[in-house]
Amino acid sequence: MGEARSAPTVGQMVLGMRLRTLREKAGVSFDQAAKALHVNQTTVRRMEKAEVGLKIPYVEKLLLTYGVPREEVDAFLALAQEANRPGWWHRFRDVLPEWFSLYVSLEEAAYRIRAYEPHCVPGLLQTEDYARALFKVGFPFASDQELDRRVALRLERQALLTRPEAPHLWAVIDETALRRPVGGPAVMRAQIDRLIEALALPNVTLQVLPFAAGPHPGMFGPFQLFRFEIPELPDIVYGENLTGAGYIDQRADVAIHLEALDRMCTQATPVHRTEAFLGAIRKEY
Repeated sequence: MGEARSAPTVGQMVLGMRLRTLREKAGVSFDQAAKALHVNQTTVRRMEKAEVGLKIPYVEKLLLTYGVPREEVDAFLALAQEANRPGWWHRFRDVLPEWFSLYVSLEEAAYRIRAYEPHCVPGLLQTEDYARALFKVGFPFASDQELDRRVALRLERQALLTRPEAPHLWAVIDETALRRPVGGPAVMRAQIDRLIEALALPNVTLQVLPFAAGPHPGMFGPFQLFRFEIPELPDIVYGENLTGAGYIDQRADVAIHLEALDRMCTQATPVHRTEAFLGAIRKEY
């Protein structure tokens, strides 16, 4: 049996999908694939769903069973070895919940990230002091060392916005998140300054959903939508609660979230007025 994991890398997800495509193209059943590996069908199914690791000998045997040419097998195995390597975020496993590890992997691989945040500033745009103040509330019994680790993880995630070929972040922030004081006036002023600075980035779009907009489709809670250039990966929606998270990739469900984002964008302040809106709120701190 393969070793179970709760948070596959994006590379493992993609290669699992490719294994499924190759099996179906070759007309090989789950039972036939399992017999080739001397395992049960569940193991093959879980490999295709990236619910277990990509064991190189298993992958090689399956590819040969599917009639894949040797040179293509070698290329696939090289990709599998790369996909099995832990991402940089695994250095933070002591403070990174398993259910959030996949989020960071998706965030790293996405070319577009759309988000609605009703309660706080998006993590990719938080200042160090703002993030620390949030973590102190969310983890009241955490040591200073643990808080430092959590803040370091959040700040390291932010590097993706300024890397080459950075993803486009389009976030709608509820006015509530900007008026809820986190860490005190000085922290909030610096945080709003950070948002204004982010507006200068060509890959960052921010809108504020004002109180005056009234009811809107996102009132059920925060969520993020990831879009990828990798053909095998569909759009994925992420939402979380106090004890875990959910990932949605069914097309109909994702479409509902995408429509909600589009409708909220029309209710939010126009992009060209975001800086003025933020500046007005900053003056109140």
